[in-house]
Amino acid sequence: MIETCELVKRHGQNTVLHGVSVQIPQGQFSAIIGPNGAGKSTLLSLVSRLMPMSSGSARVQQLDVATTASDALSRVMAILRQDNQSTLRLTVRDLVGFGRYPHSKGRMTPTDMQHVDDALKYLQLEPLADRFLDELSGGQRQRAYIAMVLCQDTPYVLLDEPLNNLDMAHAVTMMKLLRRLVEDKGKTVVVVLHDINFASCYADHIIAMKDGRIAYAGSPGQVVRDEVLGTLFGIDVSVHEIRGQRICHYFA
Repeated sequence: MIETCELVKRHGQNTVLHGVSVQIPQGQFSAIIGPNGAGKSTLLSLVSRLMPMSSGSARVQQLDVATTASDALSRVMAILRQDNQSTLRLTVRDLVGFGRYPHSKGRMTPTDMQHVDDALKYLQLEPLADRFLDELSGGQRQRAYIAMVLCQDTPYVLLDEPLNNLDMAHAVTMMKLLRRLVEDKGKTVVVVLHDINFASCYADHIIAMKDGRIAYAGSPGQVVRDEVLGTLFGIDVSVHEIRGQRICHYFA
């Protein structure tokens, strides 16, 4: 389980996260949704120690995020940031191999190489393995970075906007892949998403944030509702059930 207690983040005099206490269930697919500036990425960054917390605490699988050694934490939790660009001229295989660093410390073993091959296959990147990142489309690069995260082989996988640069077909493929990580491999997957319908159709648990606070948390059936989403985003939202899924309409 991921658990935060009174988590606060300040930038100078500006507080962007206000005492957030939340539990993210183990072995499930959790989506964090909310309007721009709600604190979604900030919460993920604090939980993954990409930035220091101002006060409060976060624990991942009983490990205190603030005090646990980096190598121990990186064997438990992998994170894909929203700004995941590299200035190095790397091949896809090289990039994915970086995911093994917490285990290999730069000395790749046959086991590490097998993890790389498995991640390339899982993301359907084998034909691109020896291509350089700057030769790929934005969507292909995004898949390569996600393969790097999967190659780390941690029980917790945190992804900030993993659908960036993906077209409709590849976005659906990615969500199905993340769903499989939970069902087939027992991973705990936590994603920040802007697309409410993807969260509704694929997540087990949804955390809705607004103004740096937790506004709602629960199952898609509890959160994907007219009144909840309307209040969250400040617009008229109409939720319909289509083929057993709760789909929200907000274009008119």
